[in-house]
Amino acid sequence: MPHPLFHLNKVMHKHHIVTAISIKGAVMRLRKIAQLLVVIFLVCGLSIAKETPDQKREKTRKMADQTLKDLYKLEPTAQGAIQKSAGYAVFNNMGTNLLLLSTARGAGIAVNSQSKQETFMKMISAGAGLGVGVKDYRVIFLFENDKALAHFLDSGWSGTAQADAAAKAGKKGGAYSGATEVAPGVWVYQITKNGLALQLTLQGTKYYKDDDLNKKEVATKK
Repeated sequence: MPHPLFHLNKVMHKHHIVTAISIKGAVMRLRKIAQLLVVIFLVCGLSIAKETPDQKREKTRKMADQTLKDLYKLEPTAQGAIQKSAGYAVFNNMGTNLLLLSTARGAGIAVNSQSKQETFMKMISAGAGLGVGVKDYRVIFLFENDKALAHFLDSGWSGTAQADAAAKAGKKGGAYSGATEVAPGVWVYQITKNGLALQLTLQGTKYYKDDDLNKKEVATKK
């Protein structure tokens, strides 16, 4: 009859083999993830480096025009609401979910309805997400009055948990059908690949001025 130590050594040997295989598999997965990250950053960096400030501004204007056209098709009443507003802002977002972190960056433009003055802006977000995927959506802010527009331009807007709760409890329908009130005098439409979103998903997102594009725009006009 084999000695008990023989069985113990055999079990420990198998355990070491399984552990080694698991570690090797984990290292391989981490290596693949690192390679994927490098590729993503390189592609993003190259695409950004190729565009001049003028090209970025024109690209943002075209994006805003197309987004408004798409919005008017999805919600015809939005056209009249935006025309009567003090101003509006349009953003596009392209985000990637990687493991437990989702990040997104985008560009946008705010327009004063009366003066037609343009303010170029940025958006960035980071939050928890599970799995690997891509989120693509566009956001349209509508400002009922000059005060709401000025506050947005001066201070930006952040999709905090409080703002998210306010959006869920905010007014809907009426003259702003398809939009949700996220702050006094501020309404938001969100377009996803499935159409007009019934519930906003803006938590963790910050909207703010693009100082570089705005400074260069002023210099060019002078």
